Amino acid sequence: MMSHSRPLILGLAALFSGYHILLGIYSINVPRSAAPIIAAMMLYGVASIASLWPTSPTRMSLGLALFNVAVCGALPLVVGSQLDGSLNNGYATWYVAAVGTLLTITATRKRPLLAWIGAGVLVVHTVLWAGPGALGSMGVIGSVVWVAAAALLSRALAKAARDAQQFSRAEREAARWQAAQEAHLDERQVRLRVTNRLALDMLHRIVQRGGMLDEEQRQECRYLEAAIRDEIRGRRLLNDAVREQVMLARRRGAIVTLLDEGAMDDVGGDELERVLNRLAAAIAGTSADKIIVRTAADGSDTAVTVVGLRNPNPTHAHFGEDDTDDEVDLWLEIPRSTAALHRP
Repeated sequence: MMSHSRPLILGLAALFSGYHILLGIYSINVPRSAAPIIAAMMLYGVASIASLWPTSPTRMSLGLALFNVAVCGALPLVVGSQLDGSLNNGYATWYVAAVGTLLTITATRKRPLLAWIGAGVLVVHTVLWAGPGALGSMGVIGSVVWVAAAALLSRALAKAARDAQQFSRAEREAARWQAAQEAHLDERQVRLRVTNRLALDMLHRIVQRGGMLDEEQRQECRYLEAAIRDEIRGRRLLNDAVREQVMLARRRGAIVTLLDEGAMDDVGGDELERVLNRLAAAIAGTSADKIIVRTAADGSDTAVTVVGLRNPNPTHAHFGEDDTDDEVDLWLEIPRSTAALHRP
C-alpha cells in the first residue's frame, strides 16, 4: 500500500509547492523589484525538488534539512525586503505558505526539530516586519499549524511503525512457540507409538506372569529397553534395516550405542536411506564386541562415523571396565552425500 501511496503523496506535495510559485508569478508586479522575487522562487523550487525527490529515503538527510531551514529563513528576508509590511500585500506574501509547505515536508520526513526552528524564524520575522497582528492576516499561524500537525503525524506514524514491528516480532515468536509445541507433541506421540509397538507384547506377558520372568525373558526386556533408548537417542540413525542389524548384534552379545546429535537433520530422502543402509551393512559386517555410531560434526562431509572395538581378552568378565587394550575392528565414515562420496 505504501509503495502505491508514496508517488501520489509526492505528486500532491509537488503540485502544492508549485502553486505557491504560481502565486508569486501572479503577484510579481507588487514588489518593488522582480529580480529578488524570481531568485527566491528559484531557491524555493530547488529546495522543494530536493525534498520531494522520489528516490530519497524516508528520513531526510541532515544537510538537506539544514538547507531547507536556511531557505525558509532567506525567503522572508528576500521577499519582505521588496514589500511594505504596513500594507496588505495580498498574494505577494506567497512565501509564508511556501515556507509552511517546505517545513511541513521537512517535519514529515522525520526532521521535526529543524522544522520548528524554521517556523520560529518565520514568526519572529513577521512580528518584527509587520507586527504581531500580521501573524493571522498573512497566514503565519496556519503555516505553524501545518508544521505542528506534520510533526505530530510523523511521530504517531513512527510509533505505529514501531508497534507494528513489535507485534510482528511477537507474532513470529508465538508462531515459533506454537510450532515447537506441536513438534514436541508430535515427537511424544511418535515415541509412544514406537514404545507401544516394541514393548506391548512384552508388557502383556509381564502382566500375565505377575512380573515373574525367567532369565531369557529378562534379557529380552533389556533388548527392548535398548531399542526404545535407540529411538530416543538415535532417531535419525534408524530405519528398519538398522534396527534389525542392531538387534542381531546385541543378541550375539555386542554393546551397541547410537548417538544422533542433530547433524543429520538436513539429510533426507534417498541420501538418508543410502547412509542408513550403508550403516546397516557395516553393523552386519563386523563381529566387534562394542559398536559406537554417532553423527559427525556440523559442516562435515561425513554423515555418520562407525567405530567397532574388539576385546582381545575374552576372559574379561565385564567388557567395558577397561578399554585400554581394545582393538579397532571397524572404522567407517559414511559420506553425507553422493557428491562427497566421489570427492577426491
